[in-house]
Amino acid sequence: MRAAIFNGKGDVSLGERPDPRIQEPTDAVVRVVRGCVCGSDLWYYRGVNDHAVGSIGHEYVGVVEEVGADVSDVAVGDLVIAPFTYNDGTCPACANGFESNCTHGGAFGDGASDGGQGERVRSPYADATLVAVPGTDFSDAQLASFTALSDVMCTGYHAAVSAGVTEGDTVAVVGDGAVGLSAVLGARLLGASRIIAMSRHEPRQAVAREFGATDIVAERDQEGIEAVLELTDGVGVDAALECVGTDSAISTCVGVVRAGGMIGAVGVPLYEQFTYQQIFGKNVGIKGGVAPARHYIPELLEKVLDGSIDPGRLFDLTVDLDDVAEAYAAMDERRAIKSLLRVSQP
Repeated sequence: MRAAIFNGKGDVSLGERPDPRIQEPTDAVVRVVRGCVCGSDLWYYRGVNDHAVGSIGHEYVGVVEEVGADVSDVAVGDLVIAPFTYNDGTCPACANGFESNCTHGGAFGDGASDGGQGERVRSPYADATLVAVPGTDFSDAQLASFTALSDVMCTGYHAAVSAGVTEGDTVAVVGDGAVGLSAVLGARLLGASRIIAMSRHEPRQAVAREFGATDIVAERDQEGIEAVLELTDGVGVDAALECVGTDSAISTCVGVVRAGGMIGAVGVPLYEQFTYQQIFGKNVGIKGGVAPARHYIPELLEKVLDGSIDPGRLFDLTVDLDDVAEAYAAMDERRAIKSLLRVSQP
């Protein structure tokens, strides 16, 4: 089968991989319909993080082609959403709604398994991992939104949930990538009455407003902090959502959140200077981590299907699998918010 291959820093190409097969009775083989490039993929693409050379991509939706003998909840022919991590559904982490921390789980496209930027994927623990989408004849827009649920929308939502966003809250979102924009949408879903999106890129500002942002702050670092404090009469926000993972982003969150407020952190942390002491004096809490996408997909899928949300709006570049290198380059050069890969038809 054809699949995107990571060859090293700045080098992604289309190559060949063996077709996946059923290895365990709980497996399914899924033909990928849509995949995409994640902002976290850029860290290894840029040489910041290590990644095994090989098949990549942890976000995909597809059609089940084959199932193991013990699979009963998904069937051949189902269109399914795959969360970016697979899980057994039975360990203590799964039982408590943190499937991304499954004792026996793993991540798609991590070097040990094929990824979603290819024609087929073997999904371990298919019943516990994959979410079947009810219905047929889905539009391209719906397929894009389903793909967003595989990671980025759930990750942004996790930032808002982790920060305890509730009805009437004032929220600041630090980061205007796909995760940050999803966090804006997540804060809106949880009832925030004021959402300050920190962004200096006009196309992303437009999406932020579509998703529910009431205010835009283009300044960064100390100037950005001062701008948010001015908007909130010096008090600060109830919740700050950190969707980047840099020292600048977390410092901004600390600066804009009110005393006793919360930070929801979901950006892959590359902090070198941030310390607990920075939040201790303000009685600020911090919570977050790797989003348990499998936990959130069912409720967010209902909102996509009834038209309440359209997270597929995040994709502003769609290419065929043949052009996967351009999908990476466009995001790396900030010519695209998020790249969608059109692999096959349902």
